[in-house]
Amino acid sequence: MQFEPVIGLEVHAQLKTRTKIFCGCSTQFGAAPNTQTCPVCLGLPGALPVLNRTVVDFTLRMALATGCTVARESRFARKNYFYPDLPKGYQISQYEQPIAEHGHVDIAVDGRPQSIRIRRIHMEEDAGKLTHDLHRPISRVDLNRTGVPLIEIVSEPDLDSAAAAGAYLRQLRSVVRYLGICDGNLEEGSFRCDANVSIRPEGSSGLGTRTELKNLNSFRFVEKAIEYEINRQRDVLLDGGAIVQETRLYDQSRNQTVSMRGKEEAHDYRYFPDPDLLPLVIDEEWIEGVRRSLPELPDARRTRFVEQYGLPAYDAGVLTTDRELANYFEECLAIFPQPKAVSNWIMGSLLGLLNARGIAIDQSPVPAAELAGLLKLVDEGAISGRSAKAVFDEMAASGKTARAIVKEKGLAQISDAPAIESVVHEVLAQNPAEVDAYRNGKTKLMGFFVGEVMKATRGQANPKTVNELLKKSLDR
Repeated sequence: MQFEPVIGLEVHAQLKTRTKIFCGCSTQFGAAPNTQTCPVCLGLPGALPVLNRTVVDFTLRMALATGCTVARESRFARKNYFYPDLPKGYQISQYEQPIAEHGHVDIAVDGRPQSIRIRRIHMEEDAGKLTHDLHRPISRVDLNRTGVPLIEIVSEPDLDSAAAAGAYLRQLRSVVRYLGICDGNLEEGSFRCDANVSIRPEGSSGLGTRTELKNLNSFRFVEKAIEYEINRQRDVLLDGGAIVQETRLYDQSRNQTVSMRGKEEAHDYRYFPDPDLLPLVIDEEWIEGVRRSLPELPDARRTRFVEQYGLPAYDAGVLTTDRELANYFEECLAIFPQPKAVSNWIMGSLLGLLNARGIAIDQSPVPAAELAGLLKLVDEGAISGRSAKAVFDEMAASGKTARAIVKEKGLAQISDAPAIESVVHEVLAQNPAEVDAYRNGKTKLMGFFVGEVMKATRGQANPKTVNELLKKSLDR
């Protein structure tokens, strides 16, 4: 029997507000444990929550960017469960009346476009953090994160492969970063997801028993965990077993999922409207104000890069994945208006450098204006393309400009025809056998001669002039 996977993702994005969702405590990451708390986020008696308007603005941004319908009235609910990192004994979330529903995110997997439906987007507060001691049977509770604002983005079970889940997650991350509402850092937990995975007989319309996967903190692990779980469920069914509805953790070291606990249902949380918070009423003016503030989003920017700059779809896709990278490209282009040349350098040398150092584009040691300056030197014939890579590496290491490095190291390209001609004559005189072979029809030796001239000039001779002078001398 053949099976097909059915996958839905629940994505939590931590919002980049300065203060928490229901109090004025800081949301700054990395502070000393339990230093960013107050009676409200600690759930002390008599402390009342007050909704942070910026949280609503950021949530509306995401709702509008994904084509959701915004509810004119939504309500907060208490999600009741007991855990050491939840001081109130409940989490303030939204349940029956979320702020937004029925949106979509478009992706492509292996060139096949797919539209993934979004069931709902809702606001909620984060819980604290438990740290387990490796040497003693104790755990420590840090409540700094308690009350930090989150949005949860729940997809319909429209994803049909681990690769599709990865593509959807990357697209969502790109959107929240473009909107400026979340930094998308999976390692720090500000962007995280749970995956609901089931399989069913190929071609059927029903849904199989699902398992929920947790502990997914990178795109690669999301895909690997889902792939493992699909295969595990397939093996269980083929062996005559039954899938148990449960929550499973992904063990990165062994690349497998392991049972954690039985999967809760909504009634287990005993949701009820929060009596301390009024219904949230959003009028059309508020929505339109947020809509006018939306930036150009990844898909629109990708299309524009293809149409306006004539870039290949692949280049446009790479450059627009990250808002700061797309900005860097356009800043460079404003100084050196040759889109494909700029794209090649960014996707090659620049991204290679950033990946090697493990840094983001906004930490690049080579600013956009300086990369444009380097490309202008190549275009003007001041340095060769071969020398440009060495200059770029020195720019990254020293922070100096391209012109300063070229002058300091004597890397200026030799374009003086008489100077190059003398080197050409020397090379031909030193290789008489190759000259005779060339003149007898082995014209592929031209590359050998060019290489020898470039070697003799330490790569500084103008390649175009070299080729012209060699052809002139050899064709006599």
